Amino acid sequence: MKLSLVLGISVLSATLGCALAVAQEYMAPSGPPPVRTANPDADPVPLEWVPPALAQLSSEAPVKSSFTLDRTMLGLAAGLVPDSDAPTRQAINKLDGVSVHTMRFNEAGIPDESAVEAIRASYHLRGWKHLVTTSDHGGPLHNGTTDVWVVLDGANVRGAVVLAETPRSLTLVTVAGNLSPVDLMHLRGHFGIPRLDADDFRNAPVQ
Repeated sequence: MKLSLVLGISVLSATLGCALAVAQEYMAPSGPPPVRTANPDADPVPLEWVPPALAQLSSEAPVKSSFTLDRTMLGLAAGLVPDSDAPTRQAINKLDGVSVHTMRFNEAGIPDESAVEAIRASYHLRGWKHLVTTSDHGGPLHNGTTDVWVVLDGANVRGAVVLAETPRSLTLVTVAGNLSPVDLMHLRGHFGIPRLDADDFRNAPVQ
């Protein structure tokens, strides 16, 4: 019951703060996220792999959190999505797993912007397709840039990475599954994924 309640909060609140609550309850505090060598051919969307530059930034972040949700946890979460939001429930049910890494920095902001650029470059080097970059300059609480990369299998999406950067935070979300581009849009606002404009997805050229 407690696990279902926490996961329900994570999904239905659609806020990164609730995702962090899940991490705090089910994951013990730890150091930098693990950096593991993965074979993209064997596992095109390895949830446990993160770019080395992300581990570097994590070691300098005063506040950080990392957690992974497997199919069992995601199934419980999908079951708590209301009937009125069936497309979101269907999109969650197509996921094999989700990993989230969040870092919050002090007033000086992200200490090394070149490390953020190295994170972006790592997905290009792995052959992931860059779908969209959006910038939100609506105010001090929303200023930031969001990048989305996908692994394609024909018309379907095998996985996606969302990198959301603000002046004082960095969030990396990796999702794995058998999705459509429409499913990705329904996952916006969940698991730390920003609420990107739907037009950003529809009009974005895959690079």
